[in-house]
Amino acid sequence: MASESGKQQRSSSAKETMDVLMEMSKILNTGLDMETLATVVRLCESGVNPEALALVFNELRKESASIKEVNEKARIEKEKRSLTGLMQGNDSEAGGS
Repeated sequence: MASESGKQQRSSSAKETMDVLMEMSKILNTGLDMETLATVVRLCESGVNPEALALVFNELRKESASIKEVNEKARIEKEKRSLTGLMQGNDSEAGGS
């Protein structure tokens, strides 16, 4: 029974620790969700350099923002072409009448 109680205490302590880390993460505006934060903690506990991990996260965020920007520009260009085609189609219909 004592080992079961010990497991519950460790589990409770681990949850409290993650809750505190999540609060700190929010205060620091890291943008990490609980699952990602837990992964980061496990990586650090496994010996990954936290500074290197932070650099990787920053690079991934920059790359993600760049991809979103490219996709948004492509979407706008597609809409412009679509509208231009519609307007040209309307012009030819009006001229043909």
